[in-house]
Amino acid sequence: MKQLILMRHAKAEKDAESGEDFDRVLARRGREEARSVAEALKAYGIKPDYALVSQAARTRGTFAEVEAVLGPIRADITKDAYNANADVLRRMIEAREDEGQCVLVVAHNPGIQVLAAEYLFEGAAGQDAIDAVRSGYPTATATVFEIDVAGRPTYDGIYLAKGH
Repeated sequence: MKQLILMRHAKAEKDAESGEDFDRVLARRGREEARSVAEALKAYGIKPDYALVSQAARTRGTFAEVEAVLGPIRADITKDAYNANADVLRRMIEAREDEGQCVLVVAHNPGIQVLAAEYLFEGAAGQDAIDAVRSGYPTATATVFEIDVAGRPTYDGIYLAKGH
């Protein structure tokens, strides 16, 4: 893996028909958010070739919107990423680091936000970037890292949906 994108799912409906959090689908705003961030990634020439996606409806929906903009991306859609904490997400990423040159992870807060902050700190990112991620990680936010040969992350940018 040479590049890693950590992305929080886009805005979801408040409730699901089933009453289960796992089944909440994207709101119209969420579909727009996901496409907006994917367009920004595309404009910067960033195209994942592998994705690790939580199996929840809103993360799958976010991923589908990203694919609609960027094209097909080979993916592992797993329930293990549903509401996973930062340590679990990190282990999942490390176990799959050879799956692609550019890996996209679509997951949930607080795990994805905490992991982004940890990678920023480890990669000696500027305090402004670290503070920005620690203070909030809005829906559809994507943080991009370049990964060196030793596996160390270097902050490469943050992409927010229009309106955030």
